[in-house]
Amino acid sequence: MRESVKETVKNILTHYLELNKYRKTPERYTILDAVYEMEGHFTLEELGDKLIGDYNFPVSRATLYNTLKLFVELRLVIRHHIQTTTRYEACYNNGSHCHQVCTMCGRVTEVKFQPVDDAVRSLRTKRFHKDGFALYIYGICSSCQAKMTRMARMENMKKNQKDKENESRKS
Repeated sequence: MRESVKETVKNILTHYLELNKYRKTPERYTILDAVYEMEGHFTLEELGDKLIGDYNFPVSRATLYNTLKLFVELRLVIRHHIQTTTRYEACYNNGSHCHQVCTMCGRVTEVKFQPVDDAVRSLRTKRFHKDGFALYIYGICSSCQAKMTRMARMENMKKNQKDKENESRKS
């Protein structure tokens, strides 16, 4: 399945480049391949690291940015502005979905929720063609909740110990 998607997006890119008389550069195709190998959401830096680590193919930040901009225009990649970070996601054949965003650590996880899909699909719009949607649900993930609980317990223990020390001094 993944290989057929990669072949399809490669054909979409090739067709666009030929139609507009743009060069078919190895950078564009390697970046496209790397994007469709990434798991979930990624930053420009993470994509650059993958290109260096997995492909031994370093490219400049400007090339990455411009190529991803082209992929967004072709609807091969979607750009998410999550909190203070821009993240990207391969979107061909990926469907619309909801995102859980932890406001503490920034971790983003995808959530499929059929009632939301159905509501958006049945939504009637005027003079507007729906391509898809993205819903962001902000909160605190279980890992960060556990850290906060541990920190609160430690602070409580320190406070109790100081109170005991103060009481022993008074006596």
